[in-house]
Amino acid sequence: MKISSVNGRPVNLDIKTIELPITAYASILHRVTGILLCASVLVLVWLLQKSLTSEADFLQVQQMLSSSFMKFLMFLILAPFIYHLVAGVRHLVMDVGIGESLEGGQLGAKIVFAASAVLILLTGVWLWGV
Repeated sequence: MKISSVNGRPVNLDIKTIELPITAYASILHRVTGILLCASVLVLVWLLQKSLTSEADFLQVQQMLSSSFMKFLMFLILAPFIYHLVAGVRHLVMDVGIGESLEGGQLGAKIVFAASAVLILLTGVWLWGV
């Protein structure tokens, strides 16, 4: 069965066959990382509250943060933050009129992916001291 829109153009409803441009992936990932940041605030506020309760709890949080599991959890919080930050800077640059063309948008998305990958890798090196 062929489904078509009002103007007669075919509509592809099979999500596996849709080819999105790189700018769409950058935009979708920016939104997803924003949602992940909202969820991660719960963990960060809990850690802050626990560390401010008493000196013993502060030392417990400090010890927890040195464990491999918590380093991994912090990495899972920092990686989306880094991507969201870099993509947000791209949006600010576009707000002043730079990179608004199709080619500029594609280049900007590529720069966001590359810069984020490098910064996320450096964050992993910093957390684990490799």
